Amino acid sequence: MFRLVRRAGATRGGGSGWEWAGEPVGFVWHRGLKSPAAGTPSVCLRASLSEDRGVCRRVHPPVYPVERVCVCPGSGSRGRGYWQEQDLELGTLAPLDEAISSTVWSSPDLLASQDSQPWTSDETVVAGGTVVLKCQVKDHEESSLQWSNPAQQTLYFGEKRALRDNRIQLVRSTPHELSISISNVALADEGEYTCSIFTMPVRTAKSLVTVLGIPQKPIITGYKSSLREKDTATLNCQSSGSKPAAHLTWRKGDQELRGEQKVQEDPNGKTFTVSSSVTFQVTREDDGANIVCSVNHESLKGADRSTSQRIEVLYTPTAMIRPDPPHPREGQKLLLHCEGRGNPVPQQYLWVKEGSEPPLKMTQDSALIFPFLNKSDSGTYGCTATSNMGSYTAYFTLNVNDPSPVPSSSSTYHAIIGGIVAFIVFLLLILLIFLGHYLIRHKGTYLTHEAKGSDDAPDADTAIINAEGGQSGGDDKKEYFI
Repeated sequence: MFRLVRRAGATRGGGSGWEWAGEPVGFVWHRGLKSPAAGTPSVCLRASLSEDRGVCRRVHPPVYPVERVCVCPGSGSRGRGYWQEQDLELGTLAPLDEAISSTVWSSPDLLASQDSQPWTSDETVVAGGTVVLKCQVKDHEESSLQWSNPAQQTLYFGEKRALRDNRIQLVRSTPHELSISISNVALADEGEYTCSIFTMPVRTAKSLVTVLGIPQKPIITGYKSSLREKDTATLNCQSSGSKPAAHLTWRKGDQELRGEQKVQEDPNGKTFTVSSSVTFQVTREDDGANIVCSVNHESLKGADRSTSQRIEVLYTPTAMIRPDPPHPREGQKLLLHCEGRGNPVPQQYLWVKEGSEPPLKMTQDSALIFPFLNKSDSGTYGCTATSNMGSYTAYFTLNVNDPSPVPSSSSTYHAIIGGIVAFIVFLLLILLIFLGHYLIRHKGTYLTHEAKGSDDAPDADTAIINAEGGQSGGDDKKEYFI
């Protein structure tokens, strides 16, 4: 056993005034455990060690709530100790020396019994899902592990089922581990589950199972009929069944709207209903826009759960005049289109020309037609588009240009003929070039009958005589082409 003693001359509660009366060790305290001797929750102290001296001080807060973990590390420590006895009441802020005066620290031999302490972990599961509870122990001391529910009903003792609930199944059972699964988890399954091992004394570990309630699809209310431009709209969104309470957001297109959220507990006492309202002024650009309410909750794991409301905005019309063709000339046909836009769409169009009385045309057709333009049609024209929300007048200045020269049909015919003739002449030239090239490559010498023997004759007469006399038979009438 190791005990802290006060060094002579040290100040009361002073750090280095305490030293170890044995081999220095570090200490670990697990919350939820009770001191073996006193059987009450204890104050956690932290020891900072340097060789054979140490400083002990209380960790704030001085008393940890049940089920907390307190770790008291020490540099150079060669073992771990266990808080064995403490006389202080919970929440006591006594001086340091009083806090440890009645303290006895256990030796590392006592720590070996901690190998029989089971351990588990807290779990979070979505309602309707499956949770696995896993309990492990290092030294089972020839005893079996057991799982029990928050109502302290035994679920499994080793591999033996104790509670008839088909949702609860055995996953793994060994001397060192007991794992079970609970499927189709409901909100009523939430609570603290206990893993026990029946050693002397009995040791337990707790696993807090948190069940998340899935929020329902949000519902939007407050929109009744079409809104007029610059009206103020108020929409409400509500979603029930979330646990913990969900968060609602609003969007209009790419714009985020700021809403006011309220949370109300459901009658079952476990889930919540959240509601949010948003108020904004509408413009003509909002006509046909979708106002989206989305619910955000950890149980959705990023999945989208939203509802949209399409709104209709009534606004005064606008108009613009578009000519067809864009650059009209004298003698052409022209259409001036009055393109009206609004909600509702303009139903009536009135055409006027400045300086001209009465109005040119009043019709449901938005086009003003000029069958044959002339210079006198030039001027400024106005189109007034009217709906039951109001009217709007657009203007257009018409300038009639001079007629463009139009080529005659005879000129076109002559141009076509000229092109054909030019093409034929070009082909003939190409043909002549190829023919001349061919003749040049086949050039030779041609000898007549009279030219025979002319090589040895002094004159032409002698050559003829030699040719006639010096040849015989059929050779006299032959001609040669070399």
